[in-house]
Amino acid sequence: MSRRLTHDARDLPTEADVVVVGGGIMGLATAFHLARLGAGRVIVLEKSYLCSGASGRNGGGVRAQWSSEINIGLMKESLAICSDFATEMRINVWFRRGGYLFLARSEERAKQLAASVALQRDHGLPTRLLDAREVREVVPELDVSDLVVASYNPDDAVVFPWPFVWGYANAAAERGVGIFPFVEVDAIETDGKRVTGVVTRAQSDPKRTHRVKTPLVVNACGAWSPELAAKVGIALPNHPHRHEICSTEPLKPFLGPLVAELATGLYFSQSMRGEIVGGISNEKVPDGLDQESSLRFLGLYARALTRTMPILGGVRVLRQWAGCYDLTPDGNPIVGRVDALEGFVLLCGFMGHGFMMAPVMSRMTAEHLLHGAHDALFQRWNLRRYETGELLSESMILG
Repeated sequence: MSRRLTHDARDLPTEADVVVVGGGIMGLATAFHLARLGAGRVIVLEKSYLCSGASGRNGGGVRAQWSSEINIGLMKESLAICSDFATEMRINVWFRRGGYLFLARSEERAKQLAASVALQRDHGLPTRLLDAREVREVVPELDVSDLVVASYNPDDAVVFPWPFVWGYANAAAERGVGIFPFVEVDAIETDGKRVTGVVTRAQSDPKRTHRVKTPLVVNACGAWSPELAAKVGIALPNHPHRHEICSTEPLKPFLGPLVAELATGLYFSQSMRGEIVGGISNEKVPDGLDQESSLRFLGLYARALTRTMPILGGVRVLRQWAGCYDLTPDGNPIVGRVDALEGFVLLCGFMGHGFMMAPVMSRMTAEHLLHGAHDALFQRWNLRRYETGELLSESMILG
């Protein structure tokens, strides 16, 4: 007999060993690993439906091309997990190793790419720098008239995001995790020093609250994480920023890698169904939890896309959508326990790259919370770095 994937708010327990807030890929994957490692009773609370946030609204890229040693190492692991995901979780995620092709059209960007490629090769990646002729060999349709250099790692990949979320959700449910959509955290209770429970409010019965006693709350809310942290008086430096994506009509397969430009934030790839899926930076978007679409984005994206690949000038747009990046001041996540409140754990601030980092970060978070593993990482990316001024740097951020 199959286990139910999600549960009604009326089935909420009165006690749990861990409460994970956020039903995206980061929260669900972390809940799965916590249950797998014997954390006890684990529940996931999601105030909307699964895939309602960034996990269901991203482009599905998974890459190891980064400019910092820590991100390269993490994403090598994440790519390995993603490549085996379909077999292990028994769900097709349409994993495709087409590579990432980063284009640099200025000397400054070229130097950044060269430095990143050198670091990536030091860590065993097959990334290489390409000149204009070599780029055309990989993607003949690109306009390389003003290209300075490009970087290409054929092992980077693209997946279909939704099955990844469902895969972790199913695996978590099979391990006994209770997944409760449409249940919001109304308050987090403490005794002044540590977490003691959460108070929830269900969308189906908003006038009634329910208390779950717990010593551990994991904030995996992405762009909504500052709102949850504020409930216990903790101010987070990350903030939401709308990012939009566009999908075209299906075309005959011709594009191998995901093509990207760091200068403009442009990126696009071709799905296994043939659509061209991509996005671009839009600096004039005001900060805030906004998931609406705009005509300005469509204009920016269309101009940049057709400049980079002129043959797409006549392609028809099927739809566009938006999600929220979870931006931090130094472009790196905020993870680990909070000094000011025992039992409150952060797993947020992943910019626009939480989806690709979730497979490895969720596992490491569970191992850290239960066994004290990976302490160096959770110290390095801890919230306290904003107090001490020990900020980090990551330059290969898209969007």
